[in-house]
Formats: sequence, C-alpha cells, structure tokens
Amino acid sequence: MTRDLAFGLYADERGLADVTKLVEAAVAPRSARIVAATVIDPCPYDFLAEQWAVEHPGRDSGTRRTVELRVRLTCSLRTWRFVRRAVITSLCPEGPHACAVPWFAL
Repeated sequence: MTRDLAFGLYADERGLADVTKLVEAAVAPRSARIVAATVIDPCPYDFLAEQWAVEHPGRDSGTRRTVELRVRLTCSLRTWRFVRRAVITSLCPEGPHACAVPWFAL
C-alpha cells in the first residue's frame, strides 16, 4: 500500500537535501520503498520563517524558504509509523537546542 509522509520545512537546498537523506536513512532498513519525492515550493507555512527568526536572532536566513517535502512510500502502516517517528526524532533530537531546519509534520 502507498502512504505519504509530508513535512513543512524552512530550508535552503542543503537543508532540504539533509532532510531527504534522513527520510532515505529511515526507509533503508525497513521493508519500505520510496516511490516518489516531491517538493512543493512555495507553500504557506510562514510560521516556520518566524520560528527561524526567534530561534536564530540576528542571523541571516540566507536562501531558506518554506517548502513542503512530500514522500510517497510503499509500506505497511506499521512501517510508515516507524519511518515517520524516526524522521521526526532525527529532525529534532531531545535536549535544549534550536532545530537546524524548522519543520512540522503533516
């Protein structure tokens, strides 16, 4: 069965590539396959830019922009849940910090 993962991101090209690699790494050891990956640009997640400004006061956001990364997987619901949880944990590990790529999961 195909299932979608979707993440809103405030990222530059490097950040988007890093998140894509996190998804690939989470999928690799499981019985899942990436069927398609799509970047929707622009998308209306302005609060992510605001989050960046709050977490990185005075820093230039560079070429970051709000995008949605949508990845279609062929996998079971259980595997989808595992992959989603693994990506979220990788995006925002526990402990005090500011996320390198502000994000949210759809």
